[in-house]
Amino acid sequence: METKVFSIDGKEVRTIELNDSVFNREVSDGCIYHAVNNELANRRVGTACTKGRSEVHYSNAKPYKQKGTGNARAGDKKSPIWVGGGTMFGPKPRDYSYVLPKKVKRLAMKSLLSLGIKEERLVVVEDFTTDSGKTRDLCAIIKNFVQDETRTILILKDDDVMIRRAAKNIPYLRVLSYNRLSSKELLYGRKVLVLETAAKSLNDFYGDK
Repeated sequence: METKVFSIDGKEVRTIELNDSVFNREVSDGCIYHAVNNELANRRVGTACTKGRSEVHYSNAKPYKQKGTGNARAGDKKSPIWVGGGTMFGPKPRDYSYVLPKKVKRLAMKSLLSLGIKEERLVVVEDFTTDSGKTRDLCAIIKNFVQDETRTILILKDDDVMIRRAAKNIPYLRVLSYNRLSSKELLYGRKVLVLETAAKSLNDFYGDK
């Protein structure tokens, strides 16, 4: 398929050939769902921790005698039914991460790129950089494609240090490399700007082999 390539001023300059198997395929909602869930699970820290009755620092003495008080039997104050006692079935530190099959992840990325084309959110932009590394220079380019400060994704071919430096102070902009995409960012990004060389790299990286 062919799509337009825009200059940094937002004007059409030429067209580019995109791989149909990457940018024009049937969208798999299931793969997108699993890919996003996998990313969110892998980001979880999993450090929540509560103390059980055997871990609470409290006296082991029996609070009152077994019989004659009219109260329920009590062995110690570490019981979960007492104030300051242990917690029943509370969270413990755990690892929430898991490995997603490579084929599912690749299909999810291709589906998200195709979805961006279908919804006209994905735009191919000619290669540019910010030699100064200043935020205002990058903002001037981004505003030619994004009218209001909506969530924007910028996909690069190489790790451009100056662009990443300039993007640090733009809260609505996320910078990704073509080979390290985020399914969550692609799904929720309202505008996806792909540099021309990054688009060509995506053709080969996610193309059917």
